[in-house]
Amino acid sequence: MLGQLPDITDPNVLVGHANSDDAGVYRITDDVAVVLTTDFFTPIVDDPYWFGAIAAANALSDVYAMGAKPLVALNVALFPNQPEFFPLLKQIMKGGIDKMSEAGVSIIGGHTIRDKEPKFGFAVMGVIHPAKILDNSKARAGDALILTKKIGTGIISTGVKADKCSSPIIEEFTASMTALNKRASEIMLETGVSTATDITGFGLIGHLHEVLSASKCSARIYSGSVPYFDDAIRLADAGIVPGGTKTNVKNYESYVTWGKGVKEVEKILMNDAQTSGGLLIFVPAEKKGRLISALQKEKIIAAYIGDVIDKPLGGDKRIHVEK
Repeated sequence: MLGQLPDITDPNVLVGHANSDDAGVYRITDDVAVVLTTDFFTPIVDDPYWFGAIAAANALSDVYAMGAKPLVALNVALFPNQPEFFPLLKQIMKGGIDKMSEAGVSIIGGHTIRDKEPKFGFAVMGVIHPAKILDNSKARAGDALILTKKIGTGIISTGVKADKCSSPIIEEFTASMTALNKRASEIMLETGVSTATDITGFGLIGHLHEVLSASKCSARIYSGSVPYFDDAIRLADAGIVPGGTKTNVKNYESYVTWGKGVKEVEKILMNDAQTSGGLLIFVPAEKKGRLISALQKEKIIAAYIGDVIDKPLGGDKRIHVEK
């Protein structure tokens, strides 16, 4: 779809669609640029309130990944034209409102469409200094890779739909998806990092590849250091894997070399299509310890999962995964 868009000639467009960045950025003045993004999807949990909260956290995440501050949002809601659904819609919107309020973001309007299957999300606008944008082209060899949430929400969501997950795991993965990346973003900015991206639909491998491709670097990932939900491993071993994850495995296979010790289930998990995943932070090696300590002090996962390297891997391959 992005291939259908015209080339951008406006010099005030600082980040467009060329490098598959998390959000677009447009310069207003020499000191102010706006960051724009949108995201909405079908229910990922049964509880309508938490569905709304997850949708809000997910939409905000792209702004945080760019190093920006979100300010305002617009609702995007598609829902059945049935009176019995309206109380559920009210709960969905309440979840979104509460999460946006937690982020300090004002909802100033939106748009609704009648549809058979409910869908919900937000368009979000934030601000950033034009010289401080954390776009996909800024990773550098020597950067350490730090991940701030567990991987496996796509697989667990499929397990929930199949009634294969207990209440505690549903609570854990819901809490992960509703957790804002706000504080993690603030900490990485305080530390000083090269760039960042958030892990969503294209999985860890896909989003890492986008940054490496734009930055013309490669990376080494240590599969045993990637934090996974325990139940995601169990479900993937049982063959309970969503279609989006299977598509990612196929689409990104040509960009990865897999070490002999890497298990098949780890390949699936690293390609799992996430909803409201964590930040993948590219931090200069000398600042790695400081960043990890600051994140952990705030009880945020800070998993060191690999390094950016300048060694070419051959062809289109930019990611080498080893045990």
